[in-house]
Amino acid sequence: MHKVAVVGDRDSILAFKALGVEVVHAAQPEDARRAIDTLARDKYGVIFVTEQVAADIPDTIERYNKILTPAVILIPSNQGTLNIGMKRISDNVEKAVGSNIL
Repeated sequence: MHKVAVVGDRDSILAFKALGVEVVHAAQPEDARRAIDTLARDKYGVIFVTEQVAADIPDTIERYNKILTPAVILIPSNQGTLNIGMKRISDNVEKAVGSNIL
């Protein structure tokens, strides 16, 4: 069974701790890169990353888009959404189906 983690700012990820999810606070882009690489190496199957953090590390996010595991899923932070995650979902649906059905 794969493990699940979330990477982001402290206020956005704290609630995940109550669900038993591994939480990693990333104050700087380099902290986020290092955390995601470490979690991937430690066989985490799903890594949730807040959109605000992901916006600062697009190269790292793109690198993990090209492999099966871990699945890196972008989620809104407590400050709201940047619509990056929804755009990725829309692009993937369009690629799979041939048109945007969303």
